[in-house]
Amino acid sequence: QLQLVESGGGLVQPGGSLRLSCAASGVTVGYYAIGWFRQAPGKEREGVSCISTSGNIINYADSVQGRFTITRDNAKNTVYLQLNSLKPEDTAVYYCAADRRPYVSACLHASKYAHWGQGTQVTVSS
Repeated sequence: QLQLVESGGGLVQPGGSLRLSCAASGVTVGYYAIGWFRQAPGKEREGVSCISTSGNIINYADSVQGRFTITRDNAKNTVYLQLNSLKPEDTAVYYCAADRRPYVSACLHASKYAHWGQGTQVTVSS
């Protein structure tokens, strides 16, 4: 059974960086397309980025394009989200999600994913 565990969140100043990890256990993550989402207090869950099983198809939300980078290391069963040039509006709980398909169309929609992690808090504040 697939389990996803996010880590790497924390408190960072505006302009700073963090690297989030999504570690999978129970299955080989290489069979799963992965999405990263975030949810701020009082707001709906928002798709941030997503990646196909091969890593060749990647999408970003407009709000993070050019600042965030998604990668995956299937040998380590882990997907990463590098967060650079962080802004206070990036503050949220960040979740990774997985679906057993090579590629998820409209992959920034949360309803596309069957498996979710518990989330990691990212706070951007001076």
